[in-house]
Amino acid sequence: MNKEFWKNKNVLVTGCSGLLGSWLVKYLVDSGAGVVGLIRDIVPKSNLFYSGYYPKINIVRGELEDRIILERILGEYEIDTVFNLGAQAIITIANRNPISTFETNIKGSWNILEACRRSPKVKRIIAASSDKAYGEQSILPYTEETPLKGQYPYDVSKSCADLLAQSYHKTFNTPVCITRCGNFFGGGDLNFNRIVPGTIKSIINNEPPVVRSDGKLVRDYFYIEDAVIAYLTLAEKMEELNLFGQAFNFSNQDPISVIDLANKILRLMDSKLEPIILNQAFGEIPAQYLSAQKANTVLGWQASFNLEEGLKKTVDWYKNFFEFHNNAEQIKYEVI
Repeated sequence: MNKEFWKNKNVLVTGCSGLLGSWLVKYLVDSGAGVVGLIRDIVPKSNLFYSGYYPKINIVRGELEDRIILERILGEYEIDTVFNLGAQAIITIANRNPISTFETNIKGSWNILEACRRSPKVKRIIAASSDKAYGEQSILPYTEETPLKGQYPYDVSKSCADLLAQSYHKTFNTPVCITRCGNFFGGGDLNFNRIVPGTIKSIINNEPPVVRSDGKLVRDYFYIEDAVIAYLTLAEKMEELNLFGQAFNFSNQDPISVIDLANKILRLMDSKLEPIILNQAFGEIPAQYLSAQKANTVLGWQASFNLEEGLKKTVDWYKNFFEFHNNAEQIKYEVI
């Protein structure tokens, strides 16, 4: 990461109160960027608030489904760089409510791309896709040449968003690059249905952690600060190396099964609890993991944290977080 690159740049981060967005905001603000965050809902306990960075950025309340507000942001704030991270990212919700997921993830993607196309000051766009965009494949790990063929609602939404970004570059020369990552984890994820925060929370509360699936699903788990550096590195180099229109996988290249991950967290936290396996998962692909060789070679990017190191930092974050909220008599957040 080159901090000087970001000094005085105007940057829009959609989904800025989410796990990745909140950490990206921190790194950008610390590097001297002027950050504008698009927020649909105020989540007072989110990492954006907890970290203290909420007052350090400009906040716009709105949705990706509203192209007019996106064009207003890009114009009035003279945005140079866009990180489009906003999405409905929970698979179980996508299976229950596919239309709202499609509205946010697909329509939201074409709205931000179209707004950027009509905004001449935008020089670079990072479109957040996912390993889920590849769908189920017989050959693993996924490379950037693996075809996109999502089948379940969330996976389809990411395949479509990914292809829209490619289409806008091919047709209009829109300055966009695409990121495809595995499952993020790290301090600040408040969706406790996910395996990492859910397991940590259960152990802190002395309750057996719950595994929704049969525990055999194999995934990438990608520490959030590594993901932030990956996104920033790509944005910094996309013009210099003429990478517009390209996609990059980012991963620590250390896939693990869900049950093995849960047991690893139990060991790290010195817990004798045993996981409860529900075997109730629907719409899940048995194995998904990525090759990051292109990012290693072209960008010179490498993950800095192995899985255990990232988990230790994550456990420490949640211990501090729960202690803070349990002990705080009153927590007030200014809502804009």
